[in-house]
Amino acid sequence: MPKALKIAYLGPAGTFTEQAARQLGADNELLPVASVTQAMDAVIAGTADRAVVPIENSIEGGVSATSDALAVMGGVQIFGEYIVPVRFDLMAKPGTKLSDIKDVLTHPVAYAQSRKWLEQSLSSHNHIPAASTAAAAKALADGAGADAVIAATGAAKLYGLEILASDIGENKEAQTRFIEIGKSAKPQPKTGSDKTSVIVELPHDRPGGLLEMLEQFAARGVNLSRIESRPVGDRFGRYRFNIDAEGHIEDEAIAEALMGLHRFSPKVIFLGSYAKADKSVSEHQGNNANTSYHAARKWLDELRG
Repeated sequence: MPKALKIAYLGPAGTFTEQAARQLGADNELLPVASVTQAMDAVIAGTADRAVVPIENSIEGGVSATSDALAVMGGVQIFGEYIVPVRFDLMAKPGTKLSDIKDVLTHPVAYAQSRKWLEQSLSSHNHIPAASTAAAAKALADGAGADAVIAATGAAKLYGLEILASDIGENKEAQTRFIEIGKSAKPQPKTGSDKTSVIVELPHDRPGGLLEMLEQFAARGVNLSRIESRPVGDRFGRYRFNIDAEGHIEDEAIAEALMGLHRFSPKVIFLGSYAKADKSVSEHQGNNANTSYHAARKWLDELRG
């Protein structure tokens, strides 16, 4: 890959997504866009080398816009993941006091996570929804009809605002996971601390269908760190599953699980094998290490003559 990349990210400047995008390197050019789809379209069109988009929040769960885009937009692959702590601050134009605040502008998720503090400190406030926390900060700086916003700490300096209260979110351990998306290519090299992501459609709506899909992993000792269902959309009862599995496609356990999925389902989308953000070791339970598979294959080859 080139030393400097063009990275499309869910903007505007000052979002948690920008914080994730900056983890790819300080010399990269960041291109803020208005939606997850636009970020991925930029990669396909070649106007960006990579896209960084949110995929999961530790409180709110999966980001449906990203999961759905990955399911229908071919030609892209995940090359990495990045974790950003979610910290919300209340900020306003310089000179504003807490007693002046009636209308608070912010994203609904930020508002939900800050509701307890707001009810205790600003009991008579009103919430005005915004497209993002950074968009709220920018709008206030541009003269929007609100008294304060809730946004990431960096947005205050970026848009000339003053922080009135710091870290007002209810869950101090909240995090958001972001993924790095590029054009489909060879998977990232195995590190021993890896994750493999796929999307699988159930072939039929029948008893035991989901169990049969999950057995492809369980029988091979593969742990799933995330499984989320999303409707296919053509009719009721049809679902696809977004799955993150511990391990790399070069692991025999993962490879055999993928082959099992391919036999089971008419549509399996391989999204990539890549290093995990937390660097924890990827291990497969039972006799499912590569050496065990190699020994079993050697034994079978000898039986076949």
